[in-house]
Amino acid sequence: MSNHISIKSHIPNLITSINLLAGCISIALAFQDRIMLAAIFIFIAGVLDFFDGVAARLLNAYSEIGKMLDSLADVVSFGVAPSIILFNLLNISIHPGITGFNFDSINWIEYLIPLTAFLIAIFSAIRLAKFTIDDRQTSSFIGMPTPANAFLIASLPFILNDNSLMQGLLLKIYVLIPLIFVLSFLLVSEIPMISLKFKNLNYHENKSRFLLIILSLILIIFIRFSAAPIIFVLYLIISLIDKPVKQH
Repeated sequence: MSNHISIKSHIPNLITSINLLAGCISIALAFQDRIMLAAIFIFIAGVLDFFDGVAARLLNAYSEIGKMLDSLADVVSFGVAPSIILFNLLNISIHPGITGFNFDSINWIEYLIPLTAFLIAIFSAIRLAKFTIDDRQTSSFIGMPTPANAFLIASLPFILNDNSLMQGLLLKIYVLIPLIFVLSFLLVSEIPMISLKFKNLNYHENKSRFLLIILSLILIIFIRFSAAPIIFVLYLIISLIDKPVKQH
């Protein structure tokens, strides 16, 4: 019986470890210039991140090591992996058709500009460290959750693939750099954000969640991946209206 309990207690950590593996695969693919496939593995990591929490609740298998492992996995899957996608997009914006460092260039600024992408990794790590020790964020969030931030970034390659008109807009330094700074700020901000974790299906207790999910599905059906930035803004607006976290 004790062995059965012991095995159950490790299931959430196993799912978290697979989340970490998905993040590592995403990084490897991004360095091979396969950024769409790299983005898919970020979405896979997001699904696993959701289910490790579900498994922990269903099995009552909470642990300090599980909490720490979850944050460490999220740094890789939702911090480093999306940073490398942005790194590639910045390189493409500077040198169309070329990814990675362009060592043929003698302009040192062109080496530094793509490195701003890794601000996402740094601020994601700070955000996750704060989350680990902040007892206000048990049922909702303060600051943009790292998965939501990563999903927006992971959607960019698909938006570029779906909509050729967006290439002229998104693949610009003056768009990508401000986006990186805005997302970095949101990660560590004190803005209260709703969580999509349902404790029950009561409409009045979850109306903001239902509204966001319904609007998101409608947008995805009609405009596919191009819906991601709109959903991101909707999430921010609904959270600001809902004010889920009581500051103290």
